[in-house]
Amino acid sequence: MLSKQTDINFYLKWCACAVTLAGALCTSLRIDPVNIYLLNLGAILYLCWGYRIREWNLVAINTGLLIIYLYGLYLS
Repeated sequence: MLSKQTDINFYLKWCACAVTLAGALCTSLRIDPVNIYLLNLGAILYLCWGYRIREWNLVAINTGLLIIYLYGLYLS
């Protein structure tokens, strides 16, 4: 049986994956600015997940992506 902590991490990870893929799909279909909102949300979810599992490279890359996506949102 999975612990509650593992359960939350599992769902957080897969939710982040689904949201990020939806953002990528919206980007390929040129659905603006929904794509940027979804990619921001995906980066935030992955950032939270990386922090929860203490995986600092995930925290670093998703912080960088979040900054880039927020800049894209600012420009749109």
